[in-house]
Amino acid sequence: MSDKPDMAEIEKFDQLKLKKAETQEKKSSALKETIEQEKQTGES
Repeated sequence: MSDKPDMAEIEKFDQLKLKKAETQEKKSSALKETIEQEKQTGES
């Protein structure tokens, strides 16, 4: 088995068959101060 991809398979790949995915960023509700406090608590 070769380490190189089969270029014939790549060339005939149909991008229209892919599903559209919506990406959303997750927003963290933790404040910087809260994170620092948790770090200090974990070190004790």
